[in-house]
Amino acid sequence: MPATILVAEDQTDIRELLAMNLRSAGYEVQTVADGPSALASQAEVASDLLILDLMMPGLDGLEVCKALRARGRTTPILMLTAKATELDRVLGLELGADDYLTKPFSLAELLARVKALLRRADLQRAAQQGQAAQTGWVRNGELEILPAKRQVKLRGALIDCTALEFDLLLYFASHPGHVYSRSQLLNAVWGYTHDGYEHTVTTHINRLRAKLERDPMRPEFILTVRGAGYKMREAPL
Repeated sequence: MPATILVAEDQTDIRELLAMNLRSAGYEVQTVADGPSALASQAEVASDLLILDLMMPGLDGLEVCKALRARGRTTPILMLTAKATELDRVLGLELGADDYLTKPFSLAELLARVKALLRRADLQRAAQQGQAAQTGWVRNGELEILPAKRQVKLRGALIDCTALEFDLLLYFASHPGHVYSRSQLLNAVWGYTHDGYEHTVTTHINRLRAKLERDPMRPEFILTVRGAGYKMREAPL
């Protein structure tokens, strides 16, 4: 069955162009022109992926994203934004968006992002099914990660993480001491490498540090290796 994609975009020409190209790529596409319609479309049967414009009438993309995540929906969300400020990107990630594209963007890049997000969602489902019978935690000192239930505990307390934050943290924790560049992390966790988007990794690492570290400016878990990238500390004995 082809993956189903919802395109929520109030500009008719952009909406129709995206739908045409996504259908040509083999996807089943539904389109809406405003936020309330986007939210209503997910009430019964969720799409496999959502493409949300940031600025829409009724409810903007951030509000739709926040509402869906509050309902427990983990559908991958790609946010489209005409704004290029770091604040807008951080807000989108904070509310649960998985990725974003700043207008104008190439259709080839959008299709690559869509493919990567769907592939990552498939891998997550497969991993969860494969780990369903496992009860083991991935541990690093006071940090504990349970892949099967996608839970994170720090000093016994549950830590709330977005889907991408969890994937990034688990990747680090599964390879303690290994140094990764931002482009390597983009490829391994996000499923693509694209020049100019390495700051997405930095944003997620900063958010993880804010949740895990006593002092995010002096991290103990996710360490910066100057000139090389980042690593999870070696697990203490």
